[in-house]
Amino acid sequence: MKIFLICILGVLSFLVVYVVIVSDRPPKIIMPVVRAKRNSYDQNSFGAPRNGHRHAGVDIFARKGTPIVSATKGIVIFTGYLSLGGKALAILSPDLKLFYYAHLDTIIAKRLTFVSEGDTIGHVGNTGNAKFTPPHLHFSIRRLFPSKKYYDPVPLLNGLF
Repeated sequence: MKIFLICILGVLSFLVVYVVIVSDRPPKIIMPVVRAKRNSYDQNSFGAPRNGHRHAGVDIFARKGTPIVSATKGIVIFTGYLSLGGKALAILSPDLKLFYYAHLDTIIAKRLTFVSEGDTIGHVGNTGNAKFTPPHLHFSIRRLFPSKKYYDPVPLLNGLF
């Protein structure tokens, strides 16, 4: 019994170390807005001041109704309406990163379903606090474990072109 517990603790320790190491790496992604180009988003928007806080993502501009696809595989953990984000959804990736998509015109993905990279999850809009702006997707990536950290999506998106 003692050896069994030692083995279980060893495996759990390995898993925790693995998750911490993997969770610190920037994720590999695909462009979440269909047909978007490098000039569809501001290269300096991440971290820019916005109404008393810092912009923790990137705004990818496109025509209203343009399809939005999942930038990664994962489980949809939130769909709904938020005062700032408007129609929004969040996907938790296998390496415990939270992918947040906001200002959607329509949400297609269903909560607690699995999505693959490239699955259509919604359409570009300007809901929430983007009501008076051109249609766009606010896209952010956040590590949840072992501590919260936002990733700048711009270099990841630039690497796609």
